[in-house]
Amino acid sequence: MKIEVDLYKHIRQMHAVEGVSQREIARRLGISRNTVSKYCEGAALPWERKQPERKSPVVTSEIETFIRLCLEHDKEAPRKQKHTGHRIYERLRDELGFQGAESTIRFRVGQIRKNLPKAYIPLEFAPGEAAQVDWGTATVILNGIRQEIHLFCMRLCFSCAPFVIAYPSEREEAFLEGHQIAFSYFDGVAHYCIYDNLKTAVKEGWGRHAREQKNFSAFLAHYALQAKFCNPGEGHEKGLVENLVGWIRRNVLVPIPKVKDFDELNQLLSARCLSYLNHTIQGRETNVGEALTIERRELTTLPAKSFDVARLVEVQADYFATVPFDGNRYSIPVEYAGKTIAVKGYGHMVKCYYRREEVAIHERVYAKGKTQYQLAHYLRLLEQRPRAVENAKPVRAANLSPAFWSYARLFPDMNRTMVQLLRLVVDHGADKVANAIDKAQKANIRSIEVVRHYLTLNEAIEPLAIAGPRVEIPNLERYDDLLLGGLQ
Repeated sequence: MKIEVDLYKHIRQMHAVEGVSQREIARRLGISRNTVSKYCEGAALPWERKQPERKSPVVTSEIETFIRLCLEHDKEAPRKQKHTGHRIYERLRDELGFQGAESTIRFRVGQIRKNLPKAYIPLEFAPGEAAQVDWGTATVILNGIRQEIHLFCMRLCFSCAPFVIAYPSEREEAFLEGHQIAFSYFDGVAHYCIYDNLKTAVKEGWGRHAREQKNFSAFLAHYALQAKFCNPGEGHEKGLVENLVGWIRRNVLVPIPKVKDFDELNQLLSARCLSYLNHTIQGRETNVGEALTIERRELTTLPAKSFDVARLVEVQADYFATVPFDGNRYSIPVEYAGKTIAVKGYGHMVKCYYRREEVAIHERVYAKGKTQYQLAHYLRLLEQRPRAVENAKPVRAANLSPAFWSYARLFPDMNRTMVQLLRLVVDHGADKVANAIDKAQKANIRSIEVVRHYLTLNEAIEPLAIAGPRVEIPNLERYDDLLLGGLQ
């Protein structure tokens, strides 16, 4: 019988305090002796309700154990290759000869999944023991264009010191370069790093079964670094760096920053990482910077030579003096047209080599089908063929001020004059030459030499370090002696 609290109060009072018998309590309160017997000792409480657990006679302990083992194995399985209720039913039917209904198994699988505990074990790391690495994405306004950027994040597990650098892509060269810069920032290497199953790091498999990419394996060997990979879908296994990604988005990239280029963005990120060293994490006695000082003593020393993280390809330059790399083309000096060039792609730049000599360096572009020209690479050929200057792609790509062309048209040979101005641009920079042209036009002077003169006026002239003849100062008092002697 269900009773209310007031009735329960009377039963307990009469039994425990007044010593009334159960029979008399039942008579006085007008309830059954069974109800009095149930509540008088205080073992049963009227406000507690037992939830009956639905049990199926066909779900034996053997079936229950099989279901739990399937769900346990799913913890190390890929996200899209986990057991469904239907698949568990099929396995029970085929492997254990289960004769019950599929709906019974699916219902029990749902119950078990719902009751799985969401608890985590707190972790502790020794100084220098481990770091966690991850990528994150964010939106910035880069040179006036809104675009998505990729954040390479590394965090030491003992001190929680953060490092973040932005890249246009998550490709292997950016991934490895991010490590290198982080190692230099921390002044050492942790004994092992914890990763997701990144394609740039993992060739096949996952978790402890992962097989590393060949280049990543060589990188780890060079820095005496071990790699540990998380189980699929288990982001809490690297919770420190997961939190770092969110912290950067919320605290550094809100509101959306407007920056000129990646250098300016990375300076902003670096400054915030440095300022975080003054932060004291709740429950700790020292701040992050003080803990980092302790941790640095235990980090592995950096190797004497840096690992070359670039992606290298050998290609033949075409007769337009450009070389292909990753879906784009980059210019080289015209004297290397038709030759075999080694091209190295880094996270932010592309370098070109001929017989181990660096011949060109470009900012890397990730949009496909683009060509990066440098005016200096074509100037020698333009000086030989000045008539091509007006339609030359490298000249148009330089985006020179219309003032250059206006001034060049004042001369009888506009093309040759424009090439001479381009030579000044390569030697002094477009802004300085434009300023010198403006001065010459205001003075109503048409002369390349005058433009060159205005350029040199703005440059500091260093004194020549030439030792001249030494002249001793004469002693004029001797003349006084001669005059006095003559008068005597």
